Amino acid sequence: MKDTLRIALAAADKKKAVDPVVLDISEIASFATHFMLCSGESSRQIQAIADAIELELKQAGTRPLHIEGYDHAEWVLLDYGDLVVHIFSPRARQYYDLERLWRDGRTVEIEKLLAPAVSKRSAAGKRHKKAGS
Repeated sequence: MKDTLRIALAAADKKKAVDPVVLDISEIASFATHFMLCSGESSRQIQAIADAIELELKQAGTRPLHIEGYDHAEWVLLDYGDLVVHIFSPRARQYYDLERLWRDGRTVEIEKLLAPAVSKRSAAGKRHKKAGS
C-alpha cells in the first residue's frame, strides 16, 4: 500500500499538485485505508495530475477500480481500493472540505513517505567506517 501511495504522491508532485494531504482512515472506514487529497489550479492541471498518477501506477502494475469526475475536472476521484485519490479545484476542495469531514483520520507526514529510504546495508557500512577510522 505504501508503495502505491508513494508513487501517487510523487506523480502528483511532478505535476505541481497543490497542498497534498494524506489521511490514514483505516481505523474509521472499511472501504479504504488512505485518502490522498490535492488540488490543481485549472481543469487542465487537475486532469494532468490524474493522468500522471494513473500512468505511474499502471506502470507499477496497479490500475484504478473506478474513476469519477475526469471530464469536468472539478473533483477527480481515482479509486485504487485501499487508496482513494481526490484531486480538487480550489473551490471544490473548500466546498466539500474532506479534511474536516474525515478529521478523525490520522494525517500522514508526506515528507516521510517521499524521503528516500536509507538501506540498512548502507547505514551499517557507515557505522563500520566510523569504527575503523
